[in-house]
Amino acid sequence: MAEQPNNPLHGKTLEMVLNALVAHYGWPELGERIRINCFISDPSIKSSLKFLRKTEWARKKVEELYVSTPYLLNN
Repeated sequence: MAEQPNNPLHGKTLEMVLNALVAHYGWPELGERIRINCFISDPSIKSSLKFLRKTEWARKKVEELYVSTPYLLNN
């Protein structure tokens, strides 16, 4: 497996990323920042992970928000 020293998501699971975003922003603001139904209508980690694992464009938006939030990258 190749080293990925410049990849900020290296070693982070999708669940870790989503939990960090929910803890930092909360579901309401996360739903405003990324307009997908699983963040707006009865949101949960489990249902969101299921959707994000199947939907590449949505997962990419979540990863981009995580990377663009400096506070989260340092913790």
